[in-house]
Amino acid sequence: MIKKVLIVNRGEIAVRIIRTCKEMGIKTVAVYSTADKDSLHVQIADEAVCIGPAKVNDSYLNMSNIIEAACSSGADAVHPGFGFLSENPKFARLVIGCGLIFIGPNPDVIEKLGNKSEARKMMIEAGVPVVPGSKEIIKTADEGIKLAKEISYPVIIKASNGGGGRGMRIVRSEEEFEDNFNNAVSEAKACFGDSDVYLEKYIENPKHIEIQLLGDKHGNVIHLFERDCSFQRRNQKLIEEAPCHVLDDNIRKSMITDAVKACRHVGYDSVGTIEFLLDKSGKYYFMEMNTRIQVEHPISEMISGVDIVKHQIKVAGGQKLSLKQEDIKCNGYAMECRINAEDMERDFAPSPGKIKFLHLPGGRGIRIDSAVYTGYEIPPYYDSMILKLITFAPTRLECIKKMRVALEELIIDGVKTNIEFHYLTLHNKTFIEGNYDTGFFDRFIKELEEQSGELI
Repeated sequence: MIKKVLIVNRGEIAVRIIRTCKEMGIKTVAVYSTADKDSLHVQIADEAVCIGPAKVNDSYLNMSNIIEAACSSGADAVHPGFGFLSENPKFARLVIGCGLIFIGPNPDVIEKLGNKSEARKMMIEAGVPVVPGSKEIIKTADEGIKLAKEISYPVIIKASNGGGGRGMRIVRSEEEFEDNFNNAVSEAKACFGDSDVYLEKYIENPKHIEIQLLGDKHGNVIHLFERDCSFQRRNQKLIEEAPCHVLDDNIRKSMITDAVKACRHVGYDSVGTIEFLLDKSGKYYFMEMNTRIQVEHPISEMISGVDIVKHQIKVAGGQKLSLKQEDIKCNGYAMECRINAEDMERDFAPSPGKIKFLHLPGGRGIRIDSAVYTGYEIPPYYDSMILKLITFAPTRLECIKKMRVALEELIIDGVKTNIEFHYLTLHNKTFIEGNYDTGFFDRFIKELEEQSGELI
């Protein structure tokens, strides 16, 4: 049994992990930068260790300081949360090499699936459909232009070790290719320390569907159904829901079967998510696998009744999954709004500052995952997400109505937020019907401008 966990993260996910550890009787160690000394996760953990100054390279990405904190605190396991070092195989190997348990998948699996071109190969081997594109790294613009002619425009250039929309360029003609290729390579090198890129056919405005999976070290894999994560701005998710309201049952069954098959093929042994793109004709393609807990995991927990973090910790300690697929039922609908400290009138620019007053909604079917409180100073150094508002109800429409009421009650004074934007979205006809795709955000913004913010 794991007895003490060091959490290599901050904000709401650190608080989320600490709470589950407390329920399991596991001691917790928080790490923090100097900018986070007053953070909630620091206050509720059993112990806290400062690992450096505000900049992430000097703190939350500082492997030496983190390992030193783990060893000096007597932790026997390390949970990386999401972001930061969560999908870094070097860090996972370092943790294991120091005799600690890494609460995540095998480092070799992280490495293979983290390289998107390698992940494509593995999915092809597993018989999972992938987007037409390059089988190897694209080394020159001329090589890319030749392949783009074969698969036809538009195409997308992607960083092999990228994510979050970085190192990614959409190309719609041969004339645009070379400049976009060079820009993608430069950005990939700057953001990920690796200039490798690959090429795919660009699927125009698809549905973004992901399958939540749990595996253990004994070959067992189960799923917790799917999430619809199509509502995005610049490849960053804003609203997620589970299950997908408009997904055909036959496609759902096939997609889930392929996701589980892929996990078994790669020997996946932890919590993870396989993401698919679903085009207008009903064809779906493997996009990537996230080898970690995800921001939107609460909605899968709500519809399945499963504590994902708890099972992630148990399987990391070598236990078999205590759940079988027949135990998992999909009940009701859940939705998550990511509340960010952003200024909607300034193109959603970050809005750090002090929260002067905070009032959180409550009641049946409402969940808040957050680390902010009245008087908390939101630092300017990290992601702008400050709160996840989750609602659950028997039907999707009830879930939307419950979210509207919760947003009305949510008050965050002192910083700009995107609360109003979410409220407007939940009154949009296309969103209410569930027929939105990854291109919906841009179209919706234009609608809002034309209608001067009036509700639809």
